[in-house]
Amino acid sequence: MKLTTRLATAATAMMLATAALAENPMVGGAPMLETMNIVENAVNSADHTTLVAAVQAAGLVETLQGPGPFTVFAPVNDAFAALPAGTVETLLMPENKDMLVKVLTAHVVAGNWSAAEIARMANAAPDGFYHFNAVSGDALSAQVVGNSLFIYDESGNAGRVTIADVNQSNGVIHVVDTVLVPR
Repeated sequence: MKLTTRLATAATAMMLATAALAENPMVGGAPMLETMNIVENAVNSADHTTLVAAVQAAGLVETLQGPGPFTVFAPVNDAFAALPAGTVETLLMPENKDMLVKVLTAHVVAGNWSAAEIARMANAAPDGFYHFNAVSGDALSAQVVGNSLFIYDESGNAGRVTIADVNQSNGVIHVVDTVLVPR
């Protein structure tokens, strides 16, 4: 009986450990570890090399490694590539640092917001949109369409959350397929 109880306890512990590991999705072919911060995980994602370069050029590395918590809507490389030709190169120029900081901080929200929390707020809103502000001060809105969560910028561009709830030591990342552009 004691052996059976020990085996059952060990099996339960293994299942919980496996479930905990499985909770955080892979991003850009790399495991995202909950013990690492937003920047530490982002640099490991092959899908976020442009975002990482932009965060470095904007001087936001230290901020995004800070305690937070932050919710980051992290555009993939293809989202940056879809911007008009020359946009990324122009933003990365040292003389455009303020504009780059504004664009990047339009993707960051104070707090640790799961996709389910955001979706719940959107579904509860009379207009179907949850309205909130990025740390840049720019307005964002969230809407649930079918089984997808979309984040809208002030210009009406919609970024679909393609990977939700990538937990970090200082917040959460939601991967989006569009760059959110402030006005």
